[in-house]
Amino acid sequence: MKNISVIGAGQMGNGIAHVFAQSGYSVTLIDIAQDRLEKAVATIGKNLDRQVAKGSLTEDQKKATLAHIATATDMATGVKAADLVVEAATENVDLKLKIFKDIDANAPANCILATNTSSISITRIAAVTGRPAQVIGMHFMNPVPVMKLVEVIRGYNTTDAVTKTIMDLSTAIGKVPVEVNDYSGFVANRILMPMINEAIETLFQGVGGVAEIDTVMKLGMAHPMGPLQLADFIGLDTCLAIMRVLHEGFGNPKYAPCPLLVQMVTAGKLGVKSGEGFYQYTAGSKDLVVAAAFAK
Repeated sequence: MKNISVIGAGQMGNGIAHVFAQSGYSVTLIDIAQDRLEKAVATIGKNLDRQVAKGSLTEDQKKATLAHIATATDMATGVKAADLVVEAATENVDLKLKIFKDIDANAPANCILATNTSSISITRIAAVTGRPAQVIGMHFMNPVPVMKLVEVIRGYNTTDAVTKTIMDLSTAIGKVPVEVNDYSGFVANRILMPMINEAIETLFQGVGGVAEIDTVMKLGMAHPMGPLQLADFIGLDTCLAIMRVLHEGFGNPKYAPCPLLVQMVTAGKLGVKSGEGFYQYTAGSKDLVVAAAFAK
C-alpha cells in the first residue's frame, strides 16, 4: 500500500494526511474548496514546525513530509490511483453516503474505502457501494498527530483480510488500533458523548456552572480536560450529530440531546471553531474564559 487519498481538508482530514505523509505514504488531500486545501497544508506545515522545534522531527523530515502531500478539488482525479481512501468529511449521514457513492465510482477496484466517522454505521455506509467487503471504519482521535488511538470498525461484510490490512497499517503509522464492532457510537463516543451530554444537562438544570462542572471532572476524576471544554474542542455541532445518531440508533431516551446543546448549535455557538461555546475563544490567547452567556 502506497497511495492514500484523504477526503475533507478540515481538522481531522489534515491531521490524517499529516500522519500518513510523515510515515512516507503518498497522500492526496481532496476537498471541493481550494482555500480549505491551502489552509490545511499551511496547518500541517505549522504542526510540523512544532515537531521540529521540539526535536522530534528534523527539517529534512519536515520537507519530505510536505513533499508527500498533493491536493485535488476533483474526486475522480484525487482517488484514481488510491490504494486506500479515508473519508473525513462532516459527521452527516447523507453527505457521507453521497461521498461513498462517488468514491466507489472512481477508485480502483482493489482500493479499500475507509471512513473516519465517529458514530455512523459502517454497514449502512458500505451498503451504498459495490464493494461492501472493502469498506471499514478508521476512526482517528483529535488531534490526529498527537493521539495514539485508532478505532477500527468492521461492517457486517468487511473481510478479515481488509481488517488485518487496516490494523497493520494503523500500527505502521505509529498508532494503536483497537478493533470494535459496528454499533452506533462504537466504543469511544458511546461512552464519551453521553457523558458530555450529561454535563450540558447538569449546566442546563443549574446544578453547577461551566467552570464548576469542568473543575469537578478535572480534579475529582483526573480528566485532563473538563467535559464542557472538551465539547467546545470537538465542536458542539459534532457532539449534537453524534447524540442524534445514538438516539436514533438505540431508540433510548437517555441518548436524547440536551435542549441547551440543540439551542447553542442553532445559534451558531459551536465552540472553538466559531469562537464561542461554553467558553469564549480569542485568537492568540490561551486563557480559559467562560462565555458571557454562562458567566456569573
